Amino acid sequence: MQPRQLRWETLAALRTSSKGQLSYCRHWLQDEDILEGCMSPLVLSPYSGWVLDRVIGQSAQEIAPSRSSTPKESTPLTNESSSLEKITSASHQGSSPVSSTEPSETKGNDDLSLLEMNQEVFPAALPSKVTEVEGCIRMYEEMHRLKGKEGLRQRQEQQEQMVRAVYDLASEQLKRFDELKELKQHQEFQDLQEVMEKSSKEAQGQQEKLKEEHRHRAKVLNLKLREAEQQRQRQEELERLRKEEGQERLRRLYSIQEEVLQLNQQIDPNYRHKDLPRIDLSAYSNRGNQICGLVSGLIRTTSERGFPTQVDVANTERALQEMRGLISSMQQEIAAAVEEKRRRDEEEERQKQKELLKKEQMKAQTPAPAQQSGGKQRKEGLQVKAEESTMQWYQQLQDAAEQCVASFSGISNCKDNNEVKKIKTDLQKAATIPVSQISRIAGSQLREIFDKINNLLSGKSVQSGGRTVSVTQHPQGLDFVYYKLAEKFVNQGEEEVASHHDAAFPIAVVASGIWEIHPRVGDLFLAHLHKKCPYSVPFYPALKEGTSMEEYQRMLGYQVKDSKTEEQDNFLKRMSGMIRLYAAIIQLRWPYGNKQGTHPHGLNYGWRWLAQMLNMEPLADVTATLLFDFLEVCGNALMKQYQVQFWKMMLLIREDYFPRIEAITSSGQMGSLMRFKQFLEECLQQKEIPLPKGALQSSFWRS
Repeated sequence: MQPRQLRWETLAALRTSSKGQLSYCRHWLQDEDILEGCMSPLVLSPYSGWVLDRVIGQSAQEIAPSRSSTPKESTPLTNESSSLEKITSASHQGSSPVSSTEPSETKGNDDLSLLEMNQEVFPAALPSKVTEVEGCIRMYEEMHRLKGKEGLRQRQEQQEQMVRAVYDLASEQLKRFDELKELKQHQEFQDLQEVMEKSSKEAQGQQEKLKEEHRHRAKVLNLKLREAEQQRQRQEELERLRKEEGQERLRRLYSIQEEVLQLNQQIDPNYRHKDLPRIDLSAYSNRGNQICGLVSGLIRTTSERGFPTQVDVANTERALQEMRGLISSMQQEIAAAVEEKRRRDEEEERQKQKELLKKEQMKAQTPAPAQQSGGKQRKEGLQVKAEESTMQWYQQLQDAAEQCVASFSGISNCKDNNEVKKIKTDLQKAATIPVSQISRIAGSQLREIFDKINNLLSGKSVQSGGRTVSVTQHPQGLDFVYYKLAEKFVNQGEEEVASHHDAAFPIAVVASGIWEIHPRVGDLFLAHLHKKCPYSVPFYPALKEGTSMEEYQRMLGYQVKDSKTEEQDNFLKRMSGMIRLYAAIIQLRWPYGNKQGTHPHGLNYGWRWLAQMLNMEPLADVTATLLFDFLEVCGNALMKQYQVQFWKMMLLIREDYFPRIEAITSSGQMGSLMRFKQFLEECLQQKEIPLPKGALQSSFWRS
């Protein structure tokens, strides 16, 4: 075989090998690893062993004859042959096309190392063809490696150029973007500046407009202020004139009231003209009282409303004229009665003279009568009944209370009218709850309670239970509140004062102040007090025919429930509480009231009560208890007021009246008697009545 032909066969074998079949492209893809061909190790084709076997076999045949004569050289050749066989066998074992298409790197490297070793040992032994083929292969691979390296370099340069181009493009775009952004910001700033200038101009225009409107309004307001000031001055002038006229009319009303009261004092059916025969002045007295009440009501109403009107003055003048006519009629009737009495007296005098003559004529004929065996008692007995004037006063108060009850019958009988029933409940709460709140906590609290009650009675609105209440909500509201308020004061004495004696003074000072401003409350208070405690009159009711024992017990002041009369201790406790409240009222006055006027029911009534009690026969257990309670509360005030006369009365009680009480007191009733006796002895011994416990001091009103 020719060497050239063998060479081409070798190239053909390489071309048909797995590596020779690889396609090489100058323009690799971007995602392809361009260093993959350079980094992989160089490996001989699996057919290289076969090629070498043929080449070596032919070469051995050519060289064998020439070398066979030399025995020393046989050994190397044999060694060489054996080495080549080892290479061939190794090549066949590691590069068999049946077992594997691609030889492993390890075996390929071993083959190359063996070939290089054999070439170094026997460089001359290898044929020139093998060297030429291997050189061609090496040259081809080197050329391919250089081409790949050059392509890689070109590719890297191209890539770097692309990166630089992209970087330059991005830099230019960034510059354009910054310029565009700066231009946009500049435009926005100019637009904002224009808008601000426009807004500033509009604001200046609006401000000028507002200034102009303000100046115009200021002018208008100045005109209105001047007009209002002129109007105010005119109104003040009119108000001044109205007040002067009102004050003049009010003075006129007061003068009329004073004259009416003076005229009413001339009507006294119980004292001045009680001995006139066949004359009853009670009708004149009742009408006079009605006229006085009418005038007082008009004045009270006008004072609450402000100043009286001309109509009010005319009404009071008509009342004055009626009172004058009433007095004139009464005087005429009294004059006629006096004339008739004078004639009757003259006739009676003539009759007496005739009888006296007859007696003198008979005296000479009849002997002197014998003296009475018993003689006259050294001291007459005490009264069992109250004085007639006291009973009339008592009856007038009860009649006034009954008239008051009749006057608010519309409120009392309101079962079917829910609205009136609601008004009744609100008025009753507004009248009674403040009285229940009276205590000794502070003077300021007591004043608030007094003002609340006074405002209610004066027709003003007050708050009660979260609701606004006024007596003007119903025409009969004022009478209803008068009655319930007086009843509540008495109930407080019966319950609160009976349990806590020092509670009498704060309740009494409020009741006294209300009594002074609203006299009708005082009259109703006395009516309730006399009905529940007849000993405050003083009055001992008598058992009349037809009166049941239960009813008589109630008249005496006992509480009867289910035909059972209360125990004596409870009865005395209630009577004591009411007498203590009454004794506190007659000596106390509201400290913020009118100091110039007199007490509506002062100490003189207390002195009268004490005198009348001592003129009546004592009652066992009751008289001693009530006298002790009354003197313990009111004794100090009576001592300062009546001085010597008071001590004379105290001596009279100890020397004369106390033995009478002691004579009718049983052994089981000696407690109250001994307490009263000890009180009398201490007071007479010390010549002093101590201040009652719980009396309100001046410091109380600053609290």
